[in-house]
Amino acid sequence: AELGAAVFAENCASCHGDAGDGSVDMGAPRLNDGIWLYGGDKASVLHSVTYARRGNMPAWSERLDPATVKVLTAYVHALGGGQ
Repeated sequence: AELGAAVFAENCASCHGDAGDGSVDMGAPRLNDGIWLYGGDKASVLHSVTYARRGNMPAWSERLDPATVKVLTAYVHALGGGQ
């Protein structure tokens, strides 16, 4: 969890906020609630983090190694109430 939080803080918090509250101005949805634009299961979150979706978020597979993407995915999934 600590590693995922560190990756999130370094790469995602500037748009999604430190606690995953999101930012309408940045086009970044909330990540800390149970509402997911593209599905909240781990596979869907992994797909979003890895390949991005329409909008402003980059495809993190182009910037982070696969293991780091998985750690980040687990952290983001947990923010939204995933288990």
